[in-house]
Amino acid sequence: MKTMSGKRVFVTGGSQGIGRGIVEAFVSAGAKVAFCDINEPDSSFLSSENSLFYKVDVTDEKALTGVMKKLFTDWGDIDILINNVGISEFSPLTETPVQQFDRVIATNLRPVFITSRLWALHRSEMEPLPRYGRIINIASTRFMMSELGSEGYAASKGGIVSLTHALALSLSKTHITVNCISPGWIETKDYDSLTVPDHDQHPSGRVGTPQDIARACLFFCDPDNNFINGQNMVIDGGMTKKMIYV
Repeated sequence: MKTMSGKRVFVTGGSQGIGRGIVEAFVSAGAKVAFCDINEPDSSFLSSENSLFYKVDVTDEKALTGVMKKLFTDWGDIDILINNVGISEFSPLTETPVQQFDRVIATNLRPVFITSRLWALHRSEMEPLPRYGRIINIASTRFMMSELGSEGYAASKGGIVSLTHALALSLSKTHITVNCISPGWIETKDYDSLTVPDHDQHPSGRVGTPQDIARACLFFCDPDNNFINGQNMVIDGGMTKKMIYV
């Protein structure tokens, strides 16, 4: 993997889980990374001089916009935008209030539009126009498969996949490619507590880790990979290719 030295990265939802793995990977690759989250990361995670944290509720358009505009002012531009933030709230359909559905959409899907639009507006005012840009949106295999009570989450992740290919076309003149990643089971807490059946049900023989997603982000961001555009990469250990009957 080529170095990300000199690249300026903004990650939403970067304090824990997949987002944290992405932030760590890009910092390790030499990038300067700003990330936001509603939850503050632990103090050890802020030790790198190449990482900047902003406490932001992404459902607050003004707050999210403010962070991006500050980065544009301080850095001049960004090179990579990773829309990772997401929540999952599962409940029986008949017991799910509309407000809960709206909250999931406002957290998972709406910020992808807000951040991408802001970057497009910023680049429209730049001269000369930078020749490099990457947006990576984190969706989920739930965009094409579901469990009971997952309507809000499934709708938000399906929206991210569709928004990705729409943005790829709208941003084509800005030299920004737009792709998304749909993770399957990615264990973000206690990997050692997983059982043998947990791992063995995956054709790849194991449950995924945040690093699996982070490596794919680095791949998409390789300057030579600008011919990959508008795509959705499923990273699930092969689970969505299994035929399962009960």
